[in-house]
Amino acid sequence: MNKQKLMTELQSQGLQLVETGAGVSGRKGGAGPSDHKAVTIDGTTIMVPIYTETAAQSPYTATLDPTSTQASIHREGREIAPIEFPKTPQFYNLSTAEGIPYWKIALLHSHDVLATTVLQTCMRYRNSDTVCQFCAIEQSLAADRTIARKTPTQLAEVAAAAVQLDGVKHMVMTSGTPNTPDRGAAYLAECAQAIKQRVDLPIQAQCEPPDDFRWFQKLKDAGVDSLGMHLEAITPAVRAQIMPGKADVPVEYYFQAFAAAVEVFGRGQVSTYLLAGLGDTVEALVDGCDRLIQIGVYPFVVPFVPISGTPLAHHPAPSSEMMFALYQQVGELLNRSGMSAKDIKAGCGKCGACSALSSFEA
Repeated sequence: MNKQKLMTELQSQGLQLVETGAGVSGRKGGAGPSDHKAVTIDGTTIMVPIYTETAAQSPYTATLDPTSTQASIHREGREIAPIEFPKTPQFYNLSTAEGIPYWKIALLHSHDVLATTVLQTCMRYRNSDTVCQFCAIEQSLAADRTIARKTPTQLAEVAAAAVQLDGVKHMVMTSGTPNTPDRGAAYLAECAQAIKQRVDLPIQAQCEPPDDFRWFQKLKDAGVDSLGMHLEAITPAVRAQIMPGKADVPVEYYFQAFAAAVEVFGRGQVSTYLLAGLGDTVEALVDGCDRLIQIGVYPFVVPFVPISGTPLAHHPAPSSEMMFALYQQVGELLNRSGMSAKDIKAGCGKCGACSALSSFEA
């Protein structure tokens, strides 16, 4: 099967695993790619849903030997492709002096990316009138799989170990949104500065647009290499329905922030998540991506994955046909603009594991 098509279908339809013990364990709930597992196909590592309702009905299956990190994907009894699972990183075996396991502070995403949510709480999460319907940020906190606030010292310690022991290449720092005008930028800057003093590791910081765009320069000065500010949905009506609190920040304000951030970080070093399947049409998403690319922002288009325990747990994932068409059109826009995931210094777009978009850029 065509590799692009296989990756697109796996990320839309998920994968049924007979045994989930191989490689880095998948994660239920929480921020970032949840209910997924990292799978390597022909040298490319992607995050594939395995704990969702959609995955339970997937035509793709894999039977795993728990003593091996290799398996094969089957569809309707026919072997499709061999796969591998990234090994559990060595830094997961370590703990801080206070006894906190390193994996509660930061996780391995894909096969060479360190990721952390510096603040595991959000001002909108506990209010049904404001919570983003797809969000599970505090689930992992409630399950004692992380800690609420990672200190700059802890992050620097774990980052140094991940680089030394596991060859991590770049780092993603995201955050729940605190009830402060800077929207978390101040704490992200503090964390980045501590990490860069300890280890030379490219960092992407992710937050909502702050009230004062001077925070972008402060983040860069602290050591942040690229910035993510995530729209998730592009159509105002969809945003109001799916993320009622976050929708209070108008799309136009995001675009003002994007333009200001590109001035600081440079073309292609500012990105935004767009979750396809929440209600935006393909046309609206393509038009939005075109506008983003024109001002120098990389549109990281990702298929929506319904996460267990959220209000959208039973919401259908987008079809692979929709995602393939979307990837083709956005990939062409990126190709014509000369913008590419490989040129991003750090972050989700550079990693690319939650989307097949980068394979459509050429």
